[in-house]
Formats: sequence, C-alpha cells, structure tokens
Amino acid sequence: MNSFSALQDDRVIAVVRAPDIPDAAALCAALAAGGIRWTEFTYTTPDVTRHLRRAAQAGHRVGVGTVLTAEQAERGTAAGASFLVTPGCRPEVAAAATSAGIPVVLGALTPTEVARAVDLGAAAVKIFPARSFGPGYFKDLRGPYPDVPLVASGGVNAGNAAEFLAQGALAVCAGTDVVPPAAVAAGDWAEITRRARAFTQACGAS
Repeated sequence: MNSFSALQDDRVIAVVRAPDIPDAAALCAALAAGGIRWTEFTYTTPDVTRHLRRAAQAGHRVGVGTVLTAEQAERGTAAGASFLVTPGCRPEVAAAATSAGIPVVLGALTPTEVARAVDLGAAAVKIFPARSFGPGYFKDLRGPYPDVPLVASGGVNAGNAAEFLAQGALAVCAGTDVVPPAAVAAGDWAEITRRARAFTQACGAS
C-alpha cells in the first residue's frame, strides 16, 4: 500500500465527470494551481483515453476511474493512467493493475468488502457512497482496519471534507463541488482553480 503514500500529504483527488473536456491538461493545471494534484478521469466521460493521454503527456498525475473490466484497465494504463479506481471490488481490474505495476483503489462499503479489497491488493480502499454513511463511519472502520488507507467518495464537499479526514479518511474525492461539468465544458479554468483552492483550504481546517 506504500505506492499511494504521497496521497497522505495531498489528501484530495479530483474526480472529473463531464460530457466535454476541451483541454484535459489545462484542467489539471487549473486544479494543481488550486492545490489538487491528483485527477481521476472516468469511463463515464466520452473518449476518456484521449484526455488521459493529453494530461499525462503534460506531466500531470492522472488516473482513470469507473474501471469495470481488465480491458478498460489496460486501455487506461496504455493512455497514461498512473492509478486505477473502481466503484466496487473488481478482481480482474486488480489483477490488471498488478500486471501493469500501478496502484488500484478498489471500491467498497462494508467491512467484508474492505477486507476483500485488501486481499486483492488495493493500494487504498474507496468507501462509496461516503455521504450516505457519514464521517463517523470512517472512525468505525478504523477499529478493525487501522492501517488500511481509506478514501471517502460520493457527496464529499468543502463543507464536510475536513470531518471525513478528521474521522480517519486518508483522502477525499472532490467531484462536482470542484469540477462542475458546466465549468469544465466551458474551459473556465479560473473558476476551477478558485473551487479547488476553496476545497483544499477547507480540508486544511482538519
């Protein structure tokens, strides 16, 4: 799990779900200017591998999410993804990540699923949907799993991110609170930077 150690300092992954991304490299630069240096593009975005390739070639740390199959994992890795993220425990994705030598964040919710993700070699475990169970759930999971890196995803915003971190999350995923699809599609990078800065500053309150 050491391959995700840098995330302990950065604490935020921006998750981009947008029907159109005019310039993925510029988007990542805007996020980085606001303090978010990890960006996850997802397979729900059209032509996601093109965006991955553009951002990776510009030197940004990018991963691909909503990975459901080994084939998707392999395409994302070939396009430059440096980490993979799944919505649930996906053994074939975990195996593809191991084969490629890159970390995978496997999705889970229950304690049993967390154990399953660890057994599959997850670098971190994404707890989704985090908002539905609240920050206190992370404190509960810390009891049996004190050393498992947990990432809060789903409904995390500037108003609750610090509490998720305080209750035991290694990192949080920032979605539409930071990268609203309309702002992304419009290429409003100044607005993205403003939102990213507000989010990271809120996280610092922890």
